[in-house]
Amino acid sequence: MASDLSPERVMNQLKKGDMGPVYLFYGEDDFRLEKLLDFIRKTCVEEAARDFNLRVFHGDNASTADILDDARSLPFMSSNRVIIVRRVEKFSPSALESFLPYLENPVESTLLVFVSLKTDFKKKFYKKCRQMGVAVHFKPLYDSQIPPWIKKMAGDIGLKINGEACEYLHGIIGNRLREIHTELVKLHLRHEDRPIGVAEIKESAVYSRVYTIFELMDHISSKDRSRAVSVLYRFLEEEGRDAAFGIIGMLNRQIRLLLETGAILAAGGGQADVAKKIRVPPFLVKKIVQQSKKWTLDELEQGLHLLHDADGLLKTGSQTHLVLEMLVISLLAQPSEAAS
Repeated sequence: MASDLSPERVMNQLKKGDMGPVYLFYGEDDFRLEKLLDFIRKTCVEEAARDFNLRVFHGDNASTADILDDARSLPFMSSNRVIIVRRVEKFSPSALESFLPYLENPVESTLLVFVSLKTDFKKKFYKKCRQMGVAVHFKPLYDSQIPPWIKKMAGDIGLKINGEACEYLHGIIGNRLREIHTELVKLHLRHEDRPIGVAEIKESAVYSRVYTIFELMDHISSKDRSRAVSVLYRFLEEEGRDAAFGIIGMLNRQIRLLLETGAILAAGGGQADVAKKIRVPPFLVKKIVQQSKKWTLDELEQGLHLLHDADGLLKTGSQTHLVLEMLVISLLAQPSEAAS
């Protein structure tokens, strides 16, 4: 059975003019997925003929017959046609199976991209795509992959940024690629062709909600309750309810880092072992070691349970400010037996 393709491999193929007739895009990393779709729209069909040769369908309201008719049509004033079918998971199993004959004999001048939020490779359609080797998995990047990704993304928009700055930006934003990209664009607008280091990241972040959420994580990790609550209020006033799940996600990541660090130290490891095993940027290792010593492993485990409960309350519509305020207070109200 063929293995799934990576987005980077597909991008490289397209840059070389090696356009496959069919792809299935799936996975949790919607930012990289949309970036690749945007690249396809802009490069696989000539701009002057785009209105005639670019079609987008949605599985919740499109007819498979219309999609197949479009896919089998010849391009007009262009060498290629591009058809993007979103929300493929909304098609019934029988509707999905109606695409199978086309997959057996696709039109070479058409690039047909299926985008699915949920995939079940037991179903014939998805199974066939994987067997054909056209399934492209947009899985989240690992922590170690983020700084090189930042470097490449910066280069793509003409921004010169050094490695330490890439690691620092990753440290304050985490793995949220869309927000990282936004910060890179802002840096490029502010500094144009000047090289970017940590100082420029800090200067830009002062005016950004990214810096505020980083402050919040820092104060919670250091068990500074009064400052943590103050920053939480400021952040929620600026960003509103939509910021709540971002806070939950960042806190989950931070507590897990503290937990992993604490476990390494409890087993007799040192700062070098932490740097090697949890793969955080070097400038953060000393800080996270110091912060982890303020917590017991039991407190951190309980913290994950508190996060799970808060996430559930937010999803059921409970008051955002109240849920997050009680979460922070509960996290930092736990008496620590760890050395300070």
